[in-house]
Amino acid sequence: MTVPSVRRRTGLALARVGALVGCIAISVYIFSIRDQTQVLVSYGLPGIFLFSVLANATVILPAPGWALTFAMGGVLHPGAVALAAGAGAALGELTGYLAGYTGQTIVPHSPTYVALEQWTRRYGGPAILALALIPNPFFDIAGATAGVLRMPLGMFLLWTWIGKTVKMLVIAYAGSASVDWIETYLGLGG
Repeated sequence: MTVPSVRRRTGLALARVGALVGCIAISVYIFSIRDQTQVLVSYGLPGIFLFSVLANATVILPAPGWALTFAMGGVLHPGAVALAAGAGAALGELTGYLAGYTGQTIVPHSPTYVALEQWTRRYGGPAILALALIPNPFFDIAGATAGVLRMPLGMFLLWTWIGKTVKMLVIAYAGSASVDWIETYLGLGG
């Protein structure tokens, strides 16, 4: 093995370890500030965007990003909330994608992973769209799978953004409708 080849492999190994450490650090940080979401809410749509980035950047510990979208859908225009939350969610999912892109060793080869890999390999972007649309705990694995398969980053972000935005639109409108329903039920509506 030549010296440049060894250096390249060492650099790739360090990049993989760095990506894994970075993903873990982001996840731990997001989990540690989960009780401070009210500060982000006070910033309106930019706060929703930022919280959505952070909530979706977790790879290990889940963060309740959809709950904020639901609640803010009753306070702000649901369409605007969905756009901010969807864009933030798509960017946040980059952690899973990058974890997969930098090395297969951090993605478990469980039956779920194997099925997601086959499905993503076969259907590409529409598979990512379908997985982003439905609330499921497997999207981090789907993002890592897209990274492992070297799906172009722009394609991953586009399909993820569409799916997450449509999902957030449904959640935000459900939040808006729940406020209307509660006001009508309690006789508070004018």
